[in-house]
Amino acid sequence: MAKEQLSVFDIFKIGVGPSSSHTLGPWRAAERFLKETDMPAIKTVQVSLYGSLAKTGKGHGTDIAVMLGLAGYDPVNFDTTTLNATIEQINRTKKIKLGGVNEIDFDPGTDIIFLKKEGLPYHPNALRIKATFNDGKVEEETYYSVGGGFVVKDGEDPAGKHPVTLKYDVNDADDLLQNCMSAGISISQLVMENEKTWRSEQETIKGILNIWRVMQQCIYRGCHADGILPGGLNVVRRAAKMNRQLLKGKPESNLQEWIKAIRESSTDFTSIMNWISCFALAVNEENAAFGRVVTAPTNGAAGVVPAVLMYYYVFGKKTRDEDIVKFMLTASQIGCLFKMGSTISAAMGGCQAEIGVSSAMAAGALTECLGGTSSQTMQAAEIAMEHHLGMTCDPIGGLVQIPCIERNTMGAIKAITASQLALQGDGEQMKVSLDAVIKTMWDTAVDMSAKYKETAEGGLAVKVPLNLPEC
Repeated sequence: MAKEQLSVFDIFKIGVGPSSSHTLGPWRAAERFLKETDMPAIKTVQVSLYGSLAKTGKGHGTDIAVMLGLAGYDPVNFDTTTLNATIEQINRTKKIKLGGVNEIDFDPGTDIIFLKKEGLPYHPNALRIKATFNDGKVEEETYYSVGGGFVVKDGEDPAGKHPVTLKYDVNDADDLLQNCMSAGISISQLVMENEKTWRSEQETIKGILNIWRVMQQCIYRGCHADGILPGGLNVVRRAAKMNRQLLKGKPESNLQEWIKAIRESSTDFTSIMNWISCFALAVNEENAAFGRVVTAPTNGAAGVVPAVLMYYYVFGKKTRDEDIVKFMLTASQIGCLFKMGSTISAAMGGCQAEIGVSSAMAAGALTECLGGTSSQTMQAAEIAMEHHLGMTCDPIGGLVQIPCIERNTMGAIKAITASQLALQGDGEQMKVSLDAVIKTMWDTAVDMSAKYKETAEGGLAVKVPLNLPEC
């Protein structure tokens, strides 16, 4: 089996909430199915969801994502303000226009099947798409949404068909550290050299800054949106209220004015802590509302990296574009290590695979940006994950809301704490290596009961009444 080779843009993807594995992955699978079939000749389509996709698919919008993918919309540029109207039309007319061109009969109530008691062996997030053609031929494909928006078709090598040769071969954290030490470069510099395999340095920088722009816009929207989140839990959005309280009436009408107002507001310890939480809440409230977010490395954990980077950007000293690029490159490499050595899928590993990984990514990235060595950067990532080990995924009502939204604030704060601890220590003397904690996370995932892996069958999901408001 070929080795998995990942880019910064594999870890950070622009998409639509609320879940990278339950929304973005199935969306991409539907797109891929149409691309690889004789789409204009299709007469009927039926989609079967298995395992975790079936158990929490309604709350995660899996059925919505499948319909949007079949209808030919792309999650990167889909106008999220039209989502409700688009889905309502499909439900009302019982028709869908495949790829935007081939209109067929399609009843979501019968043509999307939730097989809650059935699973497929490769991964808990499985879907099967079956098409009948005008000539009577039937074609069927099975896809696995393996976390972070990654999709693998049944029988194919998850590493891809055409592996490339990277300048620096990195299979684990030890490889990463040895390469950095031998070449006398930082983690972000190593990642940039490897990115040149796919595109120029200028293109990589432009792409990263665009990712950061989308993250900032997501935070800004979330900090200015009141209301109740969809799904039936009646969760009240909090980021906008916090934003108003922290700004104390300071006028602002756009993103740059808002950032300036934050910098001019109180910068005592409590205020900064509140802002970090506000940033994280804003992203994940947007995510829960089917808004535009960046998978980092998943949607459920999409608030951690932006919150920590926004903290560094707003409260740091003269943060430049090159600092943003450095942060994102380092964070992506740490995310890659976890994906290659363990998992970034909550359906496989619980919430440690999402919030834990995102916290490790943010901790390592912040450490490098604050002048830490490669050893200290990896120590920060290790510390952050070490204190998320065993975290379960138990979403109430199958929605990415409770406890998911608040967990992003915790992951962000832990990342900053882990960074500070690592910067005060000697990374070369750490007792627990990053590789050891990645392996431990996987062992913990294997031992964890399935009811704590994004099934809504254990933990808070069965202890808290669905009509209880979040406090």
